[in-house]
Amino acid sequence: MALQTAVALGAGGLILAHWVAELWLERLNQRHVQAHAGAVPDPLAGVMDPPTYARSVQYTLAKSRFNQWAMSWETGVVMGVLFSGLLPWSAGWLEQGLGSSVWTQAAWVCLVGLLLGLTLLPLAWYAQFHLEARFGFNTASRRLWWTDLGKSLVLWLGLGYPLVGLLLWAAECTGPTWWLWAWASAVGWQLLVLWLAPRLILPWFNKFTPLQPGPLRDRLLALAQRTGFPVASIQVMDGSRRTRHSNAFLVGLGRWRKVVLWDTLLEQFTETELEAVLAHEIGHYRLRHTLKALASIAVGLLVVLAALSWLARQPWFYGAFGFTPGSLAPALVLALLLTNPVGFWLLPLVHGLSRRFEFQADAFAVQVIGSARPLIAALRRLSEKNLVNLTPHPLYSRIYDSHPTLLEREQALSSAAPGTNAAT
Repeated sequence: MALQTAVALGAGGLILAHWVAELWLERLNQRHVQAHAGAVPDPLAGVMDPPTYARSVQYTLAKSRFNQWAMSWETGVVMGVLFSGLLPWSAGWLEQGLGSSVWTQAAWVCLVGLLLGLTLLPLAWYAQFHLEARFGFNTASRRLWWTDLGKSLVLWLGLGYPLVGLLLWAAECTGPTWWLWAWASAVGWQLLVLWLAPRLILPWFNKFTPLQPGPLRDRLLALAQRTGFPVASIQVMDGSRRTRHSNAFLVGLGRWRKVVLWDTLLEQFTETELEAVLAHEIGHYRLRHTLKALASIAVGLLVVLAALSWLARQPWFYGAFGFTPGSLAPALVLALLLTNPVGFWLLPLVHGLSRRFEFQADAFAVQVIGSARPLIAALRRLSEKNLVNLTPHPLYSRIYDSHPTLLEREQALSSAAPGTNAAT
């Protein structure tokens, strides 16, 4: 009993420590941004004019204050769900009505996930229709927002429910090594989703049209051929239906691989800058960053499943939260609730690897293009159009940012191409 109490207190302490750390980091970053709010830092002169820079500061601070409120709300929800007795009660209620089959347990896991998601809807609504709208980024209608939500729910049930059922079946039917079978199934499922994404999932949410023949298309296809990048097509996505932010990405596997450019990107960037952006994305492919990231995720998943396999056999772990051992389902739900409090402390490692990949892709783009100027110009325009924070606190950036800061990237690019003047 004492051990169960200690585990419960430890879990609560971990959740609260995560909350306090995030609030402190947001406040730290707010003070740092405010201290540099007077003018654009000298090394980044010309990125934004004074009014735009002032708006970027306001946007950064508004998002930070929202993050503090959102984090407090989420912490309260997790603590309430975890320690109120709601979880074991709901599991027992569903079992009484539908039995204790694997698929009933999977339904319970998905139901808990769905209800947790519903508690976050007010935050998502405020972020879209108040915060983003205030700074001129939101273009989504309320009808589209609800439609997206409904489609996301269908995907959650259509893809998530079978996967959870598969994991629970493996735990019940394959013996002590179930976690290895579950891991193989989950990795296969992930590859299936990657295969489905360009065919079914993304087109369900967005309209994709081939980039029209012309100088830009010829230029981008020539770049792909020159770098040995197999591409099925270059597609334009109607990102402007939802936001004025801009982006580009690669999607798909094998001969189905596509280059996707947001329509906002085409409106805001020059052909030379778009070529540099694509060269950067191709760098991720040629340097096998996607494969390395997938491998890292697979290793992390293996560790998590091995830990769950052990914890699911410990009476003190289940007892701390009101469960009795016998099913993997409670362990999956507890893992869902504790993912953020545990994963937060790993963010510097995860994002450190991501930033390293970004530097490497930048260097690849410089090598291919022959100059750092086009990519620097593209990064500066991206920062301006998206009101990017130009002066994040170094510690905050190391923990939260998956990409290096604009200044860090410009310095690295200038080193990779000596003689480059970032301001030109």
